[in-house]
Amino acid sequence: MTPESPSADAPPKPGEGEMDVDGQEEASAGSSRWRTGSEQRSYTGRLLRALRSAGRSAASPPGVSPSLIVKEAADSALAITARGQSRWSRAILARWRRRRGKFQWRRLREVSARRRAAKMEPSPSKPEIRRKRKRGQGGGGGAAVGSRLMTLGRLIPGGRKLAAPTLIEEATDYIAALEMQVKVMSALADLLSAAARC
Repeated sequence: MTPESPSADAPPKPGEGEMDVDGQEEASAGSSRWRTGSEQRSYTGRLLRALRSAGRSAASPPGVSPSLIVKEAADSALAITARGQSRWSRAILARWRRRRGKFQWRRLREVSARRRAAKMEPSPSKPEIRRKRKRGQGGGGGAAVGSRLMTLGRLIPGGRKLAAPTLIEEATDYIAALEMQVKVMSALADLLSAAARC
């Protein structure tokens, strides 16, 4: 998954390591590539194409939240930019492909309806479940770490069944990709706001 890196025998270039201002090394070369201008430009182009395609194919789909349409376009463009070199990008692309076709918007409407229902009607049994889990953990450090890894696995696409070292590597790359995504989308939002004021 990680791109090719310079030979270990090569002397350090001037300025190397200056980005580690707090003394911490980058977790992997794969995550640092998301900070390059070429990756940001590549993602920007794919995002714009995905948004235009979504706008043409779904002029006004009933029951589908516009924010969900934008999220699907942004995530699929991010996964395509990753070129399937990570598990999270392959998981996003697989999910995106499943949602294409005849029943695409029906599935999106169902997801939107479930999310709205979950927000409007929280389950009364959830507090009790949380209390039981806290009592069951009983101060075991290993159990707490395992619980956090399970939570992390649910947050990372395709990360539910990964071993801890692989999950950490995937999470590091995914977080760096999301940071780049936020940066690009914020810049696009600023451009659109400036154009609207003109």
